[in-house]
Amino acid sequence: MNRNRMRAFSLVELVVVIVIIGIIAAMAIPRLSRGAAGANSSAVAGDLAVVRNALNLYSAEHTNTYPTGTSTQIIDKLTKYSSVSGATSDTKDATYKYGPYLLAFPACPVGENAGSNTILVDTTNNPPTVVTTGGEGWVYNSTSGVILPNTTTTDETGKAYNTY
Repeated sequence: MNRNRMRAFSLVELVVVIVIIGIIAAMAIPRLSRGAAGANSSAVAGDLAVVRNALNLYSAEHTNTYPTGTSTQIIDKLTKYSSVSGATSDTKDATYKYGPYLLAFPACPVGENAGSNTILVDTTNNPPTVVTTGGEGWVYNSTSGVILPNTTTTDETGKAYNTY
């Protein structure tokens, strides 16, 4: 009896193991991709909640008016110290005693302009009208304080991101 005889897997055993791994991968990959799609929806909802809260806090401290101006001015009003009139400063003092309401303005995580943290300001329409050609990540009405993702895309359930 030869005890040093080498044992190895047969070709059939290897094929069976590879088929089983393939079946498990076929079940797991769709689940993982659905998880990523759900993450986008959660990111948008979370960012909107934070920004909307900041806008409401700003309005409460600035005589019930929302930040106005250009995209840069609105972001400055939310991320810097501000006076009651809405002027901004990098430092807090007796005049610039409000805010900041956000550490940084978030980039929109979805849509045609994903990754952009700029704002398309629409003072005419409420809710604001989405126009994706300018590259802005968000669309905002400074009269009503409504902010939405500036996109025409939908989430995994078919709900438009610009209706969140």
